[in-house]
Amino acid sequence: MPRRESAGLVANEVNRFSVSEIRDRVNLVQQVMKAVMQKDTHYGTIPGTPKPTLYKPGAEQLCVTFRIAQEYRIEDLSDALVARFRVICVGRHQVTGTALGEGAGECSSAEEKYKWRGAVCTQEFEATPETMRRLKFYKNGDKKTQVRTEAADLSNTILKMACKRAMIAMTLNVTAASDIFTQDIEDLPEELRAHESTGAPVSDPALRSKWVNAAKAAPDADALQKVWTDGLAEIKPTGDMTAYDEFKAAVAARGTDFKKPEPKAMADFDATYTPE
Repeated sequence: MPRRESAGLVANEVNRFSVSEIRDRVNLVQQVMKAVMQKDTHYGTIPGTPKPTLYKPGAEQLCVTFRIAQEYRIEDLSDALVARFRVICVGRHQVTGTALGEGAGECSSAEEKYKWRGAVCTQEFEATPETMRRLKFYKNGDKKTQVRTEAADLSNTILKMACKRAMIAMTLNVTAASDIFTQDIEDLPEELRAHESTGAPVSDPALRSKWVNAAKAAPDADALQKVWTDGLAEIKPTGDMTAYDEFKAAVAARGTDFKKPEPKAMADFDATYTPE
């Protein structure tokens, strides 16, 4: 009888894994995440999401750890105007060839991020049929001329993206890592990412950076007092305690450079501050 793998994915018996084996598997995923994976390379945290997002390099690390080979079944759904692929990724144990699980992924050039490109010049925009061009408006009031992309130019990119999505889905399914990672949030348009949130307050890096840098750049104590007042007025309505704590620390640190007390009423406010 072959030796059972420690924290592996193929049990020696044909029935079920033991509780300790399941626990070992979960522990191994967490150990790989802490010891091997790097943030923003193998996984990342997308604003508005409660869990880290697993990237393709991170999924590859987990497949190496558990000796999972990928096998792809590709369905071409493309037509003359749209490149579209649906992919099933089957995970097989590299030693035994046992099918461990599957994951599905799909990608289309009709998705917003692939469907349009910026017009290279005014002449190209004007020469493009009206149904194949548009003005893209942004929240800051800017606008940009865009034309439809050619499906054939994106076919390989679309296929690879569908395979990537299927592979990550398979990895999460097979390794039972969905409680640690989510997937594909990085592929969503920014305006849709909020729908993936659990509703818990999320810290805004741009807000933190804006006021922390403003505090560090204050030229004197009076300017620092104004930065504190203005920053507080913007941060408080958001309920962003991380931004508040970092901003407060930056103001206090800058205040020591001027050898003056903290900005007026900081301590009193901190004791009674409740985010709205």
